[in-house]
Amino acid sequence: MIYLTDKHKGKWVVTSGWPYVNATPHLGNLIGSTLSADVFARFLRMKGEEVVFVSGSDSHGTPISVEAKKLKVPAEELAFKYHGIIKDLHEKWQISFDNYTITHNPIHIEYVKKMYLDVQKNGYVKEKEIESLYCENDNLFLPDRFVEGTCPHCKDDDARGDQCDKCQKLLTPLELIKPRCAICGNTPVIRETRHWYLNLPKLQDRLKKLITENKIIPSNARQMCLNSIAEGLPERAITRDIEWGIRAPFKGAEEKTIYVWFEAVLGYITAVKEWADKLVNKPDKFDSFWKDPSTKTVFFVGKDNIIFHLIVFPGLLIAYNEDKKDNEKLVLPYNVSSTEFLMYENEKFSKSRGIGIWIDEALKLAPLDYWRFNLLFNRPETSDTSFLWSEFGNSIKTLNDNIGNFIHRTLTFIEKQFNRKIPEKIEYDETDKKFIEKINIIGVEVGESLCNFKLRKALRDIVNFGKEGNIYLNDKAPWHLIKTNKNAAGHVFNICAQAVYALSVLLGPFIPETSEKVLSYLNAPKLSEILWDSINEDSIKSGQNIKKPKPLFQKLDVEEIKNEYAKLKEGKPKEGERGTISYDDFQKLDIRVALVKKVEKVPKADKLYKLTVSLGDEERTLVAGLAELYKIDELAGKKIVILANLEPRKLRGITSQGMLLAAEKGDIVSVLVPDKDIEPGAKIR
Repeated sequence: MIYLTDKHKGKWVVTSGWPYVNATPHLGNLIGSTLSADVFARFLRMKGEEVVFVSGSDSHGTPISVEAKKLKVPAEELAFKYHGIIKDLHEKWQISFDNYTITHNPIHIEYVKKMYLDVQKNGYVKEKEIESLYCENDNLFLPDRFVEGTCPHCKDDDARGDQCDKCQKLLTPLELIKPRCAICGNTPVIRETRHWYLNLPKLQDRLKKLITENKIIPSNARQMCLNSIAEGLPERAITRDIEWGIRAPFKGAEEKTIYVWFEAVLGYITAVKEWADKLVNKPDKFDSFWKDPSTKTVFFVGKDNIIFHLIVFPGLLIAYNEDKKDNEKLVLPYNVSSTEFLMYENEKFSKSRGIGIWIDEALKLAPLDYWRFNLLFNRPETSDTSFLWSEFGNSIKTLNDNIGNFIHRTLTFIEKQFNRKIPEKIEYDETDKKFIEKINIIGVEVGESLCNFKLRKALRDIVNFGKEGNIYLNDKAPWHLIKTNKNAAGHVFNICAQAVYALSVLLGPFIPETSEKVLSYLNAPKLSEILWDSINEDSIKSGQNIKKPKPLFQKLDVEEIKNEYAKLKEGKPKEGERGTISYDDFQKLDIRVALVKKVEKVPKADKLYKLTVSLGDEERTLVAGLAELYKIDELAGKKIVILANLEPRKLRGITSQGMLLAAEKGDIVSVLVPDKDIEPGAKIR
């Protein structure tokens, strides 16, 4: 077991797998890498560790190049457009990156080139003529992931030219049975070409030693890599015959680019360099993290990326380090925390078939912390797990029953019966002592699970702690005590207030938005100012004022959410269409000016307003998520723009008869208004 103590304060580079820039991540991508890494990074910061958390958009390679050709736009322009979308979504999911970058940046490009020249100088790059698959229809050599076919090992028909997702074997395109071009489906031909290879066989013994001696990495990752090494690691091509990417620095390879996987993994290094050089303006911080042997580097990835992070990446580091002094060497991985796959209703996520939930869709269906909690509560740590709508509802019910209700009961009672002041404690009885002991130890127990990358267990232990709080409260029954002994009742609620504080801290890495709300009700410092080890039986002082609390969670109508999800899918463009519509389609949109006559809060919905609007000859009801962005008097009397011929839909039991239009960029949301005085009902063309 590993646990952080004051004697072990240290430096960490925390990373998550780079999402490919041509596709919005889905829930499986998120829990397999980014969200898990965010929890771990937040926890380390709360422990007082020095942390830099980085990732970015994987922008090079054939997929973006092919799509750019189809759309007749430069690949670079398209890559940065999609990078902006993904970065914005990560911000909405409150992923606490210190640097979320993109592989197409000067620091990354130059560092990658220099590093490969060093690897070549150290004798780990080989050059040779090979036979390669070529698509005569598309006039290009087919890189690994743009050849599909039957796996020679497990016979799966959807294997790709670099790896089979089903059996996880590393492949080369020529190994595939019945290969086909992933772009057009035609059978490719064989042509000769020259490429530069990483000599993995030369690194094999050292990689085996690294993996065998590392007791932290998950057993699934260790066994997969040791199996591959036992079969003999093949030489892997560093270069590719494609246009879009980082130009290979080797002599004679001027027309080649570096295989996207062989440069994207180096982004973990260059993202820290970019952070040090540009974002904090402390260039020496790069060496302080990546060249200090005491630094621990952690990589959160899905199981399909294990080989690249535990064989290819450390292989490159070993090859690079060979001629370096000790203070110049890059640190080897401390852990590759890999998850199994998250499925959707027992099926594999598939954008082309409309199966699964993407991270932009999720935020339209339910509050952020509901998603974060559900994904982490059911994190697929040891086996494939399926997202089920029924389980989504059950997990939020679990959150509310065990944590939400305990917190609300405690704070509401203090607010009503003790004039919003934390009451005094008196002498402990045996029931008190048992619960106090749990309060004092819960941070250590949950922290131990997090240190050992058991995020799912950590969160479930927090939920069980909330359950114990409810049991304690019910056993003590202070609502009866207060009738005869107000001090005894106050004593119970003082102890419960300590548990509420503990829950707010423990939940910080998992559902930070909720954690901040609870801390604000307690008038405690913000999450960023709180240390993990602040949890104890006297965290909240007697006499401290609290604020009037509101319920933290609300019951989900899962059937209603499923219906909204189905409507989202019906309106989604097919993969590759990017939402393009015809002029005739646009003419079908009835966009009109409306006058806001009345604005009301929607009960039990902090973000929603009910708007009564006039279109001149008729009135309509709209439901809009503007309550946290606009005051009621800022909307009442305003002329706005609405989509008037949208199919009505129910939100919180209210039928919304249209959609208010607004512009959004980052945290800024602005309702669209006409710039001249125009009558309600006027059509926008």
